[in-house]
Amino acid sequence: MDKIIFRSARLKCDAKKAFEMFTVNEHLEKWLTEVADVEPKAGGKFELFWNPKDRENDSTVGCKILALQTNEFLCFEWKGPKQFKHFMNERRPLTNVVVFFIPREEETEVYLLHSGWENTREWEEARQWFDKSWAMAFAELQKYVNKK
Repeated sequence: MDKIIFRSARLKCDAKKAFEMFTVNEHLEKWLTEVADVEPKAGGKFELFWNPKDRENDSTVGCKILALQTNEFLCFEWKGPKQFKHFMNERRPLTNVVVFFIPREEETEVYLLHSGWENTREWEEARQWFDKSWAMAFAELQKYVNKK
């Protein structure tokens, strides 16, 4: 479990706005998912739906926020899509995502760590898939925030 996905982005906004990109449903629906149901509090829902008509697949249904410090960091559970569901989504603990928000002069650096990957071939395939997915998501996040 030593393999961690790491992504970072520089956003042209303050830490409050950067934090909202991960905790406000309307923002999440612009850069990450089709439908979001997030309750920004410890123990709150962190449910994202890429196919809202099939809520049990391609979603993070049942995931929770594990910890947060407003405008500083956010930690939440994460599930895999249909092709990885049989091994990723039934185990405890689930994989975890931690996002840090570091204010800079007129920007915020966002660091994402996605951990909890087991050491098998199928887990490595899932990790590589998510590494690419987070890269694409962060590109969308930067486009969304930096165009405002």
